[in-house]
Amino acid sequence: MKKTVFLFLFLFPLYVSLAQAVMGTVINDAGQKISDVNIYIDGTGTGTVSKEDGSFTLPLAAKNSGNVVFQKENYESFTKPVSEVAGRVLKVVLLKSNDIEEVTIVPYTEEAYRNFISYFLDQFIGQDREHVRIKNQRTLKFAYDKKNNTLKVKAPKTLLIENKNLGYEIEYNLMNFYADFNSKIVSSPGTSLFKEVKSNPKIKLNRMNAYEGSLLHFFRSIHGNTVSADQFIVNHVIRVPNPKYPTEKELETLKDFMDAAKLMGKFDLPADLLDISRRKNNQNPYALAIIKTMIPDSDYVKREGSSVLFSFKDILQVNYKKYNYELKGKEFIKSKNPVVLSSFLHPDGETFEVSKDGSISHTDLLLTEGDFTKNKIENMLPLDYQLGD
Repeated sequence: MKKTVFLFLFLFPLYVSLAQAVMGTVINDAGQKISDVNIYIDGTGTGTVSKEDGSFTLPLAAKNSGNVVFQKENYESFTKPVSEVAGRVLKVVLLKSNDIEEVTIVPYTEEAYRNFISYFLDQFIGQDREHVRIKNQRTLKFAYDKKNNTLKVKAPKTLLIENKNLGYEIEYNLMNFYADFNSKIVSSPGTSLFKEVKSNPKIKLNRMNAYEGSLLHFFRSIHGNTVSADQFIVNHVIRVPNPKYPTEKELETLKDFMDAAKLMGKFDLPADLLDISRRKNNQNPYALAIIKTMIPDSDYVKREGSSVLFSFKDILQVNYKKYNYELKGKEFIKSKNPVVLSSFLHPDGETFEVSKDGSISHTDLLLTEGDFTKNKIENMLPLDYQLGD
């Protein structure tokens, strides 16, 4: 049974004296006031909770953009752009989630959890399991679709994440984790609230190095029109067929043999089919070719009034010469030996609006490869982070 949930947001045209704030009341569909609703600017440390009478006031900094999130367990989360609600008095009506599980062909199982928890943590958290961990990891549910070779992970509860390296605790509302092992596409859209729990020179150093050359850094450069000044080099890339990858005819021959072998219970591959199988598993269907280097940002950025739009029909390679910061005494100094970072962005013709804080709309539609894929939770900074904080 597929659940249908309706969310309501009423906006009153009453402007308050504190223009840089979001204020109002949260109620359910029966008109009862809801307390302890988490209300925050997604991806930042700006947040509050509704009081016993459902009222709330969320102060905004002048630089705040992005979305306001209303989130409470057992209710459907709701988001609204800051630009649409700042300076208004709101009445937010949330409906309870339907407790009946959606019927699916592929069940969420304990076996799938055991088999794929390490893979999930690598893709979502990163490699540092000692200093970055999900405190309530066992609440996660896993479903593996063997036929389509895909993995889905859902989080019935808000994930509580501790990052000792960067000094943050993060409340992460994971909307959906999806991995397609055939196409190697992974997505994990969600909303997050940061709380700084520790700050010292070592942690500040870690934050600075996490920021330099990151996807957040790149999109802030796009918004500020400083891509070249910040020494990002952007190249135009296209896909070209990989001659080493099997042809359609070879793949069809391999499939026919495998189907017949399953019926006969015999799986010994002849040498020619074994070669096709190896090339299928070890080669990518396409290679990437650079056709133009050092393209101007006008090739992939449009500025319409106060809006900054990012779009490109092909693929962008983003290179960055990164000089890691080092702590010498009380000073942060850039090292003399750089590391060259290389990443690929796949906009695929989609248009993304870029905010001043470095966030973009429709994040789940932008695919990344290379060093930008290291921008996982272990290196994730709040959108209101400034270099040196």
